[in-house]
Amino acid sequence: MLLIPAIDLKDGQCVRLKQGDMDQATVFSEDPAAMARHWVEQGARRLHLVDLNGAFAGKPRNEAAIRSIIAEVGEEVPVQLGGGIRDLNTIERYLDGGLSYVIIGTAAVKNPGFLKDACAAFGGHIIVGLDAKDGKVATDGWSKLTGHEVVDLARKFEDYGVEAIVYTDIGRDGMLQGINIDATVRLAQAVTVSVIASGGLSKLDDINALCAVEREGVDGVICGRAIYSGELNFASAQDRADQLSEGAA
Repeated sequence: MLLIPAIDLKDGQCVRLKQGDMDQATVFSEDPAAMARHWVEQGARRLHLVDLNGAFAGKPRNEAAIRSIIAEVGEEVPVQLGGGIRDLNTIERYLDGGLSYVIIGTAAVKNPGFLKDACAAFGGHIIVGLDAKDGKVATDGWSKLTGHEVVDLARKFEDYGVEAIVYTDIGRDGMLQGINIDATVRLAQAVTVSVIASGGLSKLDDINALCAVEREGVDGVICGRAIYSGELNFASAQDRADQLSEGAA
């Protein structure tokens, strides 16, 4: 089980939101590159970046901060990014700049043909982000709820050739209420690609529960507010996940 620290970028700063609300942002660092270095030194094997401004604007807004992170740690660990990615040129620019994976969310839902083209052009580098509330997919920085069921879209996008799926329960994101294990497992059982859980990780019990269902296809979890605020020690949590995964092997 891979624990992936999230670096959410708003106006060039590292922040955490509550339930995706841009007006409820807590700033944890004004130096994204230093934050990335911190997590790598704590044992992170991958980093998850989100361009929050880009997610709402529909185009990249924090490229300077993203470039600084890649320059700092991009050769040591894979870096994945979501938020405001709406065209193939943006994907190519990011991948050429050192990103390992690009996450397509809103554009995948609104324009599935774009996702299909991206998978064809950049195979192995495209992850789809499905953000949901009560099983329904949300778009545009979580501001709009669609009628699409998560599992239905996941199966469709799997056929396109996505590398993995990041699944976020909006209602739990930033709330420290625990991962939505049941919904995550249902999704993982419905597809064959890897599923990365997101939203609500708060304590070691969540790690224990996720490792227990790792065999179902839940291969990673994105860590946010819990590690920034100190409720969960990242290095200890990853060690615990490694022990549980080895024990289940």
